[in-house]
Amino acid sequence: MNADSPRPNLAPLTLHVPEPRYRPGDEADFSDIGVLPAGQTPRPDSAAPAAEMRDMVYGLVRVLDDDARAIGPWDPRLSPDTLRKMLRSMALTRAFDARMFRAQRQGKTSFYMKSTGEEAVSVGATFALQRDDMCFPSYRQQGILIARDWSLVDMMNQIYSNKGDRLKGRQLPIMYSTIEGAFFSISGNLATQYPQAVGWAMASAAKGDTRIAATWCGEGSTAEGDFHSACMFATVYRAPVIMNIVNNQWAISSFAGFAGGEATTFAARAAGYGIAGLRVDGNDPLAVYAATAWAAERARTNHGPTLIEHFTYRAEGHSTSDDPSAYRSADEATKWPLGDPIARLRDHLIGLGEWSLEQHDAQDQELAETVKAAQKEAEKNGILGHGMHQSFDTMFEDVFEELPWHLVEQRDQMRAERAASGIREGA
Repeated sequence: MNADSPRPNLAPLTLHVPEPRYRPGDEADFSDIGVLPAGQTPRPDSAAPAAEMRDMVYGLVRVLDDDARAIGPWDPRLSPDTLRKMLRSMALTRAFDARMFRAQRQGKTSFYMKSTGEEAVSVGATFALQRDDMCFPSYRQQGILIARDWSLVDMMNQIYSNKGDRLKGRQLPIMYSTIEGAFFSISGNLATQYPQAVGWAMASAAKGDTRIAATWCGEGSTAEGDFHSACMFATVYRAPVIMNIVNNQWAISSFAGFAGGEATTFAARAAGYGIAGLRVDGNDPLAVYAATAWAAERARTNHGPTLIEHFTYRAEGHSTSDDPSAYRSADEATKWPLGDPIARLRDHLIGLGEWSLEQHDAQDQELAETVKAAQKEAEKNGILGHGMHQSFDTMFEDVFEELPWHLVEQRDQMRAERAASGIREGA
């Protein structure tokens, strides 16, 4: 006790520094996580006032129970054909990730990020949205494009930054962008897509359109100012937008506690803004579908935005530049209580008599061959380190509708200097 303190009878103040429960070498134990039984969380009307839904942010929307049966009020009752399509999209996403991860390790590209264990978050949501609803993803939602049957070759061209890259090598690998796919440009600056999505949704409403927006970010990104600005605009103007928080427990090596995850759920942030909030089992494809469909109906009927927390786990490293064994327990992924999303939907279909392990193994083999063939096709356009893939002229393109005079001079000077040096285009 400091005798010079103005309040010597009080203990000194202390600062709480969040600390993950398990570090390398520890045995993970998630038995204390409150996983509500499937079917227990009620399903309110999509037009219900947000103020009447505050308990939802502390619940957990689940459809598939421990025996892979679909139960409860959130069961979307999808046809077996739709379930098989969802399963295929998730399995294709995982196969795509595996091959592109290997391509990075072979030096064919500089960077890659897998979505292993989180496939339901993007695929389940995409199946619940309309094809022209605008998506503003973060960098682990490649499943959106795959669920929309986007060209794998086109995606790989972007990863390789080759001559077939529609972004002309200007973006980091995996930061896709396509207007035709209603897939907004991914940004490495986290949470920037949140206000962009809200603004797009507001514009859609102002024009009297019927399309809505959906956006995704990790739980760590909710600490960014952009997240909170977006929530404010969304609630004030009742923007037709779905705001997804992918709580996969880790923001690179920072665990969820540094973003406020120790104090309350991330879905609870919705209540403070007067936004409808749902907390969902992110490893349950049917729950993700049902929650997104509910939120989409709410947005499309002018009842405002919804914030959805997807409670999931990042099974592998943050990216090819990350080694998770340096900061977390090695067995966390296998101990995660909500299981694997692909296995859960597979088992559900098997339980319905609409699938089998033999069919699943055959599909995995088929998808691996599909991805391999797409890779061979994309690599015809070039890979990392194999020369220049874009014309130097592209440095001056796609910013101004009409190129300013000073850039015309610089471009012409560049052309002249390269010609005088005997450098051929593409060299």
